[in-house]
Amino acid sequence: MYQITTESVSEGHPDKVADLISDRVADFLINKDLNNRAAIETLVTTNMVTLAGEYKSDCFSKSKIEKIVRDVIQDIGYEQEGFHWQNVKIYNELHGQSPDIALGTDDFGAGDQGIMFGYACQESPEHMPLGTFYAHKILKQLADNRKNNPSFEGILPDSKCQITVNNGVKNQPIDFATVLVSTQHTDALTQSKIEDLVKETVYEVVPEEYLSDTVFKINPTGRFVIGGPDGDTGLTGRKIVVDTYGGYAPHGGGAFSGKDGTKVDRSGAYMARWIAKNIVEQKGYKECQVQLSYIIGQKEPESLVIFTDGKINYKLIDFVNSTVDLTPKGILEKFELGSRIKFTETTNYGHFGRIELPWEYINL
Repeated sequence: MYQITTESVSEGHPDKVADLISDRVADFLINKDLNNRAAIETLVTTNMVTLAGEYKSDCFSKSKIEKIVRDVIQDIGYEQEGFHWQNVKIYNELHGQSPDIALGTDDFGAGDQGIMFGYACQESPEHMPLGTFYAHKILKQLADNRKNNPSFEGILPDSKCQITVNNGVKNQPIDFATVLVSTQHTDALTQSKIEDLVKETVYEVVPEEYLSDTVFKINPTGRFVIGGPDGDTGLTGRKIVVDTYGGYAPHGGGAFSGKDGTKVDRSGAYMARWIAKNIVEQKGYKECQVQLSYIIGQKEPESLVIFTDGKINYKLIDFVNSTVDLTPKGILEKFELGSRIKFTETTNYGHFGRIELPWEYINL
């Protein structure tokens, strides 16, 4: 037996606050027009938000973007002395897209060079690694309880979850060795009360068969009152492993949030996941890993490689290359990125393993 660990973070984590602001501003600038472009970076810290990056859009409005920023912070639930939606200073340093980049992307060439990975496995019905899947579910449920259950008063938005999974000799998950949850809270909430609320949340979403011998570690320092952007700086794109497979698969290094669909860091990763999930579901493999690569301005991918159960699968590579439109425009249209699907729908609790998103559909 061996152990493997994975994690998730909540919508109130500073990096996720930055991601959500970037995605909501990108949605506003794209405005369902696939010819618009956005590459939005956000920094958050004590009562301050700074936006940087570029756009190609007729929708730009400093006043409307400032309102978007404040609305995001309010929706998450930050009304704290060190980070309050009404009081944050907002610095908007966005500028128009470079015409040099537009040369490659106006005709829907790839928005940059890069490599991206997709992964799927048989560990959960959603074909996600088990620990990653449940780490997201725990924090999503904790957020729902915080917002909708009066008994959770005092639990604040910033939280993290880490799960260590016991795996058997055949690489199959057995149960959870450890569930670690750190959650921000008010000064009035006792440690014992926090432990009760967190355990209640865990048992709401995790089957008891995985928790028979689990060690719970809840707020290990004993206090987590100062949190969110007041406790730690947040940046767009700093939770790329949380956004994908929690460390179970490689990552090309490119972030998702704030980017329009020509940025293949995002759209290519969505396509790679769709291919991997469909292969696992339809072909019965234990796991599948897909790598795509692109060159800026080039429409077709530079390379595609598919591994099934650890071996290169040449037949599937040929099949996908001959039947699937892997161009940025093809991906945009297939998944309706930026038109029907808003990027803010993807920001929190993982971009994969959520059946409502079109790259999770089984239709290869």
